Amino acid sequence: MMSMTVLYKKMSIDGIEVFYREAGNPRNPAIILLHGFPSSSHMFRDLIPLLADRYYVIAPDYPGFGNSSMPPMDEFSYTFEHISMVIEQWIERLCIPRYMLYCQDYGGPIGFRIAVRSPERVLGFVIQNAVAHAVGLGQPFDIFKALWADPSPENRAAFSKLLEFEFTKKQYLLGACQPILISPDGYTMDQFFLNRPGNAAIQLALGYDYRHNVDQYPKWQQYLRTYQPPTLIAWGKNDFNFTLAGAYAIASELTCVELVLLCGGHFVLEEASGRISELMKSFFCRVYGF
Repeated sequence: MMSMTVLYKKMSIDGIEVFYREAGNPRNPAIILLHGFPSSSHMFRDLIPLLADRYYVIAPDYPGFGNSSMPPMDEFSYTFEHISMVIEQWIERLCIPRYMLYCQDYGGPIGFRIAVRSPERVLGFVIQNAVAHAVGLGQPFDIFKALWADPSPENRAAFSKLLEFEFTKKQYLLGACQPILISPDGYTMDQFFLNRPGNAAIQLALGYDYRHNVDQYPKWQQYLRTYQPPTLIAWGKNDFNFTLAGAYAIASELTCVELVLLCGGHFVLEEASGRISELMKSFFCRVYGF
């Protein structure tokens, strides 16, 4: 079997079936790909084979997302803290001692939590449109902020608009530089999982819990300043969810950092997976020789 072959696996963590994609030789340096909202490991489908010749690449779906279990709200606490702990247990079970973290969108708060708990295990980051500073929160977060201030029926209804097909498609296409490269598979797949009965309540719970991520920003900034993880920031510069100021703010905390602004939007990987894989290989080869 060629190492570039992608395998599709599941692992049970405390009764939760965590689905993940895996490729490459487990003896190679590990890269863990952490997806955003409202996506899943599906967002990395093009990137994984491009990295698997050099790295051990693994990409999980979070509980409530993609092909992982979606336990009901009364059986699972849908918070970023809890999800990060499930993913951390999954990493432990895979026996990966040290790793690089690729974080996009929701992958940021999950990855930073894991890194703060085990800083000695993180070899570095790839940040693709994920933030650790309030200045990075773009216009859609006005809807989040209204929900945090008052989870009224009106604000909950406004948030539910972010779960509809029109907004899902917008996240992929708004700011895209080459829309002809944006496969409909991405936003269609995401919407399929969002439309499952009970998923809207899960996404609302996470949207409300996102306020705790903002509370954690100072701790994540201190982590970056203290441990100085080598970081490649590969940023879709036309993203309307997260601002360019958020990318520059992360870069300002670090000494070993490369910031590359790519022509694209929130899901820039859809049109630039080849470019991002080259940037990753070049960056980590310079830093670590692999």
